[in-house]
Amino acid sequence: MNTAHDPFPLLTPRERDVMDYIALGKPNKIIAAELGVSQRTIEAHRARIFQKMRVRNAVELAHRLLSQRHYG
Repeated sequence: MNTAHDPFPLLTPRERDVMDYIALGKPNKIIAAELGVSQRTIEAHRARIFQKMRVRNAVELAHRLLSQRHYG
């Protein structure tokens, strides 16, 4: 699949894990606790996910995931 149109393959496995939590509306603090990492680490993952997926917030991310049928 062409990553120019589908940035999903650019995500690391950990970023995909974090993305699932974000799409479910989980706050960074909860994601960090459940994955056993610092909140700052989740913030960094979140920023990279938003950049790679070309979205500005969690709502746009969830919409993009649903529209690309990678989620669910």
